[in-house]
Amino acid sequence: MESIHIALTMLAAVLVSGIFVRIIPVPIPLPLVQIALGMLIAGVFEQGVALSPDVFFLLFLPPLLFLDGWRIPKDDLRRDWVGVTLLAFGLVLITVIGVGYVIHWMVPAMPLAVAFALAAIISPTDAVAVGGIARKLGIPNRIMGLIEGEALFNDASGLVAFRVAVVAATTGTFALSSAAGSFVWVSVVGLLSGALVAYGVALLSNYFTERFGEEPGPAVLLSLLIPFAAYFVAEMLNASGILAAVAAGLVKSHSELSGRVSATTRVRRRAIWDMIQFALNGIIFVLLGEQLPRIFEGARTAVEQSGHQNPLWLAVYAVVICVVLAALRFGWIYACLMLSRRLRLQSGSDHSLRALLILSVGGVRGAVTLAGVMTLPLLLESGEPFPARDLAIFLASSVIIISLVVASVGLPLLVRGMPAATVPYKSQRQAAQNAAHAAVRESLNREINALERVSNAEAERVRQDTAPRILSALEDALQISAASDSDVQIHNERLAEIRMHRAALEAARNAIAKLAVQRTISDALAREMIERLDADELRL
Repeated sequence: MESIHIALTMLAAVLVSGIFVRIIPVPIPLPLVQIALGMLIAGVFEQGVALSPDVFFLLFLPPLLFLDGWRIPKDDLRRDWVGVTLLAFGLVLITVIGVGYVIHWMVPAMPLAVAFALAAIISPTDAVAVGGIARKLGIPNRIMGLIEGEALFNDASGLVAFRVAVVAATTGTFALSSAAGSFVWVSVVGLLSGALVAYGVALLSNYFTERFGEEPGPAVLLSLLIPFAAYFVAEMLNASGILAAVAAGLVKSHSELSGRVSATTRVRRRAIWDMIQFALNGIIFVLLGEQLPRIFEGARTAVEQSGHQNPLWLAVYAVVICVVLAALRFGWIYACLMLSRRLRLQSGSDHSLRALLILSVGGVRGAVTLAGVMTLPLLLESGEPFPARDLAIFLASSVIIISLVVASVGLPLLVRGMPAATVPYKSQRQAAQNAAHAAVRESLNREINALERVSNAEAERVRQDTAPRILSALEDALQISAASDSDVQIHNERLAEIRMHRAALEAARNAIAKLAVQRTISDALAREMIERLDADELRL
């Protein structure tokens, strides 16, 4: 019963954190608030939460990385694949080697394999964490696309490197050829197994839907199970379940373009996945805050074993690691951009110092780092305690907190005065017009021709009255406007129209709710009508 109380308390803390960051006038990163609430919970529940590394890894990472792969803009990946690859794989390798040796030099009590494991797990960045800070800043699309693409794939590369380092630490043996072969196996097989699982599920789902129809509830549940299925299949093959979850998300995104999923399912699924992403990320940071007091005690013991009695050395270690991370990141980004300019691999890239600094400061660590470091085993194969485990977790946690604070302060200063992110109005208008023409050719004309075989009069009435009304509604939904060739004017007119439409919908909802309160209409009818108005507002 105590564990249930703690779990409900943590969910309540995630809820409170979301409310708190919206009402305070000073912008504070949401994860920092959640960490503070976790520390508060630790003071109330003295026993805390006993985390099983394997269970923690399974519950949190597959759905989060699956969702990242599902939702990341694929055109940004195709356009900036060179930069994303260099950041997601090259920078991870440099970080593991450079930071690993620095950590081992500072803390001799931490074995080199453990230091490499710590360096590997702090190498992945977190697009969700930086997105929470940058959402209202208007970071240029090109820079934000690089940050998001890097975060998607360096999760996988960092976690695979972390896995190899942990195996070396627990077994006490390491061979470069074996590690390289293991890296290739877990990567390639992980990607292939995840892609095949998602593709197979899509084929079966489409076949079942075509024969028996679609029910939103089971369809949403199926999407929730895909990342876990991909993870389990890859793990059974001794491959990376994390890479499998990422690949499954990418394939799921592609399969969505088939258009065979109903609008009701998409709306409900989006809402449920948004809630799951918010809850899982929040619980991870609340757990971090809840674990910090105990982790600090274990880390202080590890520091004393290294010859330092003052616990302030923990802060020194954390700051040095962050400085080395920042220096390596800035140097690698600068070198990659200069190389891409010389080889002309990245057309239109921004090579300004401000862009370099935004990319560097935007390398925020978050949920993946915390979830991964929590999976450090408790014991070695010999049965002895894993060396410096609490110190590694504490340093990883400190890197997360410092990177969040630096980004929340630095990004607003760096972005100030830059051109805001733009919306491709011309591309949107072209796509909308093509969609409207396709609707006329493939749908309306077919239906009218079918009516002509039954009744010419009915077909003529539909052609003159119903078809124009349907096209008008479709053009409104697709936001087609021919009022002006000026994109800015179209945008401003659309914003004014949305404000007026929302005001009208709100008045309509209030009138329906008032009738239900007065018992003029039933509450069931009121809910149905309000849901229709809500769907209309969602379309806006």
